[in-house]
Amino acid sequence: MASATGIPDGPVLPRDVGEEEEPLLGRPGGATQQEGKSLWYNLIIGTAVIAQVGIILLIASVWASIFLSDLILFSAHPLLNSAGLLFLTQGILVVQPTHTLDQKRHGTAAHFILNNFGIDALLAGLIVIEVNKFNHNGTHFESPHAILGLITYILLAIQAFVGFTQYYTPSLYGSVDNAKSLYKYHRISGYVILTLLLATVAAATQTDFNKTTLDIKLWAVLVTAILVLIGVIPRIKKQKLGLKGSKKPTTLNDDLTQSLN
Repeated sequence: MASATGIPDGPVLPRDVGEEEEPLLGRPGGATQQEGKSLWYNLIIGTAVIAQVGIILLIASVWASIFLSDLILFSAHPLLNSAGLLFLTQGILVVQPTHTLDQKRHGTAAHFILNNFGIDALLAGLIVIEVNKFNHNGTHFESPHAILGLITYILLAIQAFVGFTQYYTPSLYGSVDNAKSLYKYHRISGYVILTLLLATVAAATQTDFNKTTLDIKLWAVLVTAILVLIGVIPRIKKQKLGLKGSKKPTTLNDDLTQSLN
């Protein structure tokens, strides 16, 4: 059917074809996996490089302080927890840029594996500190670091359970559509947990053991944590959080008219 201008009415097209891939900050292509590119390329595209610099410097700071001090049972706690944070950060970065069905499938598998490594390391770190506390008749979950850590562990356990069941056993939620409707909350809580993990590391610098023995600097943790967030947050896709763009679908006629104006 032709319009009054004689130009055929085309199908409804989004004004911005990449709207679904539009990140919170920056340009769409900066956080989108390209066809033919390896999944692991997602770990460095766009602002991911900033996140990688931040997390590597944070881990290096913690590990250097540990190995420059006398190694004891407690030493395994920060080593394992920082390793867990590293894996969880990679798990977020690898899945963020995926957008096609095939990419999402492979990205989810990689996300699951990396998160498993991260959670295993964090659980091992929790076991170490609890054994150490029992051995020395220490108090449990008393400092801000310990309390924040416990809250983060609980949220992470819920996050892992819901994330796994949503994808692999959606029938628990009544239907696949019901499970998919919760994806955006899983993503939001993932970013909240990452922030809490970074805050927990910062709180650890205020513990007596760190002040007297390890001497990990609060400013160093804060700077590297900010770098991680600067690298992660701009890659968040608006559509994946249910934040639809303000641009409305238009016909091909409208787009042609816009270009002529």
